[in-house]
Amino acid sequence: MFITQAPHPLLRTLAFETILPQPLGQFPSPPWLQELLKLHPESDPRLAQLPPREEIFKAYRQLLRWGGFKASGRSKPAAEYLDRTARTGQLPTINAAVDVLNAVSLHTGVPIGVIDLDLAQPPLHIDLGQAGEEYIFNRSGQEMHLEGLICLRDAQGPCANPVKDSQRTKTNENTKRTLTLVWSSLDCSAPAQLAYQWQQELLRQLGAEVREVEVKCL
Repeated sequence: MFITQAPHPLLRTLAFETILPQPLGQFPSPPWLQELLKLHPESDPRLAQLPPREEIFKAYRQLLRWGGFKASGRSKPAAEYLDRTARTGQLPTINAAVDVLNAVSLHTGVPIGVIDLDLAQPPLHIDLGQAGEEYIFNRSGQEMHLEGLICLRDAQGPCANPVKDSQRTKTNENTKRTLTLVWSSLDCSAPAQLAYQWQQELLRQLGAEVREVEVKCL
């Protein structure tokens, strides 16, 4: 399995596949993972080696703006939303796959996406959203405009980005295979490398099998 990526001067996407030991609906997050959904848990010592949080956020806003997308307000990178939410209390638990993503994204400042691989149709490709492209991102049917935004797309169209993933390919109680995308800015790559490694460690701790996915830059 591989993903192709259109030329981009700042983007280096990291990806991996996860095969879960059972469907997500039968796979609640253990207490130690729920503890990581707090902003200041007993955190990984590697976090102390990362750049300041605001520097990481700034690098990702610049990454998203390169294609003309307005990375502000509700359209900031997903990690900033998690940071703001966690400052009012613990992030809610959703499912084991999303909780791992949210915990790592919260503490590293890196936007991360996850989709249900069985709901996506290959080939998979990363490029910028085109004029008029949009998708529904939640159960309420709210739409997000994608022009100029980095997007993963499958045979049906865009399905994930560093702000909000598509409802069409989101994980659910029946999910057994996922694709995780760590959106990495070349201006600030250390946090993404940690996010990539840390997620895999946590998923293996949960009993999942993790397989690296090649991203081929065109």
